[in-house]
Amino acid sequence: MIAALLALLAGVGGYAYSGLTAGSAPMPLAGIIALAAGMTVSLLVGVGLMALVFYSSRHGYDDLPTRDDADER
Repeated sequence: MIAALLALLAGVGGYAYSGLTAGSAPMPLAGIIALAAGMTVSLLVGVGLMALVFYSSRHGYDDLPTRDDADER
């Protein structure tokens, strides 16, 4: 299994190297706008999810459920 994973790593490394060294035209304006929009949306989703994690942790939504049977006696 380790040999298979190392072979996959070598293949990915070779593919990345060939992509980085290949000459190509510069990115068009539409591509730059799409890249910026994708980065912005990803950042907003990440910040929003982290805010929800901290909110739920601070307000006790992540605590273990407990029973309060004192009222039923």
